[in-house]
Amino acid sequence: MNRRHFLSLMGVSPALAAVSAQGQGFLRTSDLTETARPVWEAWKSAYLRNDGRVVDVLQNNASHSEGQGYGAVLATEFNDREAFTRIVDWAETNLSIRGDSLLAWRYLPGETNPVPDLNNASDGDLFFAWAMVRAARKFNERSYLTRALATARALARTCILPSPANANETLFLPAAQGFVHEDRVLFNPSYVMPLAMREVAAATGVTELAQTAQNAEAILLRLAQTGPVPDWIQVTADGMTTAPDFSANAGYEAMRIPLYLVWSGLNRHPAVSQMVRLYDRTVQPGVPVPTILEPVSGTVLEASNDPGYRALAALISCAGSTGQAGSLMPPFDPNQPYYPATLQMFAMIAANQVTPECVPI
Repeated sequence: MNRRHFLSLMGVSPALAAVSAQGQGFLRTSDLTETARPVWEAWKSAYLRNDGRVVDVLQNNASHSEGQGYGAVLATEFNDREAFTRIVDWAETNLSIRGDSLLAWRYLPGETNPVPDLNNASDGDLFFAWAMVRAARKFNERSYLTRALATARALARTCILPSPANANETLFLPAAQGFVHEDRVLFNPSYVMPLAMREVAAATGVTELAQTAQNAEAILLRLAQTGPVPDWIQVTADGMTTAPDFSANAGYEAMRIPLYLVWSGLNRHPAVSQMVRLYDRTVQPGVPVPTILEPVSGTVLEASNDPGYRALAALISCAGSTGQAGSLMPPFDPNQPYYPATLQMFAMIAANQVTPECVPI
């Protein structure tokens, strides 16, 4: 866990690393604000506009509630109230237009109507509420907790319902509209972030979120029995199957599942173990990291050289293994797309906060 090596991982100059290494030799959560500040500044320069909009260039410069929520969580981690305020204010002005405390899921710049679809995305709302909970504590601002409570209540009211397969088990819907049908419910396992759901529940008293997180962990366990968890499934009275017209692969969405589980302290969850086995077989120096695979056979359908995906694989492989010390995360590169860059930031934070043995050595 040498601080110099961890700063090198994050792309900090050797000179700054040497200065930072004077004094205590281990990186702690409380030190992230200063030691990793250059990486946070690089992320902001690459993906955050001056008005507070988090931009996904690969998606035609669109912005999503997911990105605003992710960015707000990162801003609280780095104690950057100015960036947090910009990100939140932009979201409140441009996406909080549904009238129910949830955010519209997408903003399309340059369009006459930049928000043509008022449906929400429950993961974006969850991360937005989580950022509010953490910001209320870090910035000593109670109004943020009030906003988190409004979001949590709206999520419980519109995005949590009993499973058709088990009335005692609840599902976290991808959105308030469009995913519940007469004979089935569509479910995206990667929208569940247990740590966020539990922290928001504890802070707001909306216990449905914590119960649904527990249910989701059991669902993920069952899904992981045959391989990596897929992007989408459908739930019927007969159980869980692939969802027609939705991805049955374990791809860009599902890769967040083991990250969220590790960040939640669930390193030994079968959904993590399945990805450890896959990464052990496929991740090698100089070889692109799998980003889409067929869950049952494990066949790699697509791979990428973006360092964020390699950082994610490094964290999962280390956290899900026994007795491993250190991980092979690459340096942060702000030239990669927004999504892998943000996953790399999350992997860095998870390693620092939950699995310090996976900080590179």
